[in-house]
Amino acid sequence: MFVFGRGVRLRTQIVLLQVVLVALTLGIAFAVFAYVSEQRLSGEYGQRALAIARTVAADPAVRDEVNSYSSAAAPRGPVSDGELARGRLERIAEDTRTRTGALYVVVTDDTGIRLAHPTRDRLGEMVSTDPSAALRGAEVVIQERGTLGESVRAKVPVLQPDATKVVGEVSVGISTAAVHDQLLRDLQRAGLLAGVALFAGVIGSLLLARRWHELTLGLQPPELADLVREQAAVLHGIGEGVVAVDTQWRTTVVNDEARRLLGIDGAPGVSVDEIGLTPRVVEVFRAARASPVPAAVGDRLLVVTARTVSREGRALGAVLSVRDRTDVESLTRQLDAVRSMSTVLRAQRHEFANRLHLLNGLLHGGRPEEAAQYIEELLGSGPLGAALAGVDALRDPYLQAFLAAKAAHARESGVGLRLGPNTWVDANLAVPVDVTTILGNLLDNAIEAARLDDRADGERVQPIRENSPGPAAAPAATALSGQVEVELVQEGSTLHITVVDSGAGVPVELVDSIFTEGVSTRPDNGAPGGRGVGLALSRQVARALGGDLVLASPGGGDSALRGAEFIARLPGVLEETGTA
Repeated sequence: MFVFGRGVRLRTQIVLLQVVLVALTLGIAFAVFAYVSEQRLSGEYGQRALAIARTVAADPAVRDEVNSYSSAAAPRGPVSDGELARGRLERIAEDTRTRTGALYVVVTDDTGIRLAHPTRDRLGEMVSTDPSAALRGAEVVIQERGTLGESVRAKVPVLQPDATKVVGEVSVGISTAAVHDQLLRDLQRAGLLAGVALFAGVIGSLLLARRWHELTLGLQPPELADLVREQAAVLHGIGEGVVAVDTQWRTTVVNDEARRLLGIDGAPGVSVDEIGLTPRVVEVFRAARASPVPAAVGDRLLVVTARTVSREGRALGAVLSVRDRTDVESLTRQLDAVRSMSTVLRAQRHEFANRLHLLNGLLHGGRPEEAAQYIEELLGSGPLGAALAGVDALRDPYLQAFLAAKAAHARESGVGLRLGPNTWVDANLAVPVDVTTILGNLLDNAIEAARLDDRADGERVQPIRENSPGPAAAPAATALSGQVEVELVQEGSTLHITVVDSGAGVPVELVDSIFTEGVSTRPDNGAPGGRGVGLALSRQVARALGGDLVLASPGGGDSALRGAEFIARLPGVLEETGTA
């Protein structure tokens, strides 16, 4: 294992490691090639020697001559070396050796006595290697050392003419030096190719090191290790969700908070369009919007921002930051409700003081009968006056207070809020925050639509006045120019909400996209992220409860409430305390 000091640059380490790896690989491959080539060449030369030996042994002249010298033939008496040297077998063997380039061609009788040999002094002698296998009728290919040196030799039996009896053998040898010479030539060519491959490996290592240097932005291994540790500590320790992509919009980093808030898996290498982000979030991400943009994901309201990332002028990708604003939004809506109720209480306190002044004047003026009649009328409409007619049809106090506050807010905007004739809820809210989130969004949109429509057409309805006895009657209430009707109906533990207004309705081109984030019929008020979140959030909350929120009518009718009509169905939000 190679160990480099901290002073050695990463590019140098990569080049050295790659060169060593390529050289080691080529060395092993060269050794394997040498071994295989030697075995292959030995086998090829052995088969060549066997072919030569078979050809000589099958020659009729050789079979006839060898048979004449064998022990099976009639006795011929002692055979001299000169006779063998001048014989036909010697000439055939030498011609074959010269023509084929073999080291030797030896012919023996059935006892192993040489009848033909390249060295004439060896004629008539016993062969130096064991001939028994060939004399038993078997063909043998083997590498041995004999009187002429080490060779790859083949031994083939010689048969009697027109018979199958062995009368001798033919041994053909090819010097191992020839094998080694051929092997050396093959290895030289292989070495040249290995050198070219090593050179190519060095060039490739240099290019790889350069590419690695670009990919790592010139950071060294210790810096990369520190960066990874810091990234793990930061990304998984912060309270924000982070999603990072490369220049091809493939995810590289998704921390735990992003997985929780966005409900995604975020496996690295997946396209940002396939990890499960909502269209609103994908739009913000790809547009790299640095300003906060609200987005509803599931039952959560998130704020997302996106930025492009670059280093030294080179684009590296983009990063999406996600913050959870669900709790803040819930508290904001509750605060709005409290603020509205506080405004109502101040107005009612002022109204109550005026009525006390009226009673005081009647009593001091000696008119006790009229004072008593006035008190009875006050008791008939509630101590502070009816903030919303028919609110007694709602049993839940939280719902009563919320609608009373919304009615006051509507009156301040010049819009009248009334309950529908079928309103009846004889139960308490189990999840008041979710219900008021949906109801509040629908009412706010309806009040705003009725108010804007009145500004556009300039129409005014007849002012609503409160009657009071005597000359000291209370002053007229504010004229209401628009109308909003809300109807709440209980069905077991399910709450049905219907909201309709007197506004201009939903434009035809927005009917199919009214619940899409960022889509709104109101003008932009300059708020961060713009409008178009309330309806999307309300529908998601309704669906999370197992219900739904739909646009029942886009508006445009001839009635006074010609605006849009929304219907929400919220299962399980009521705690039944009696029969409705």
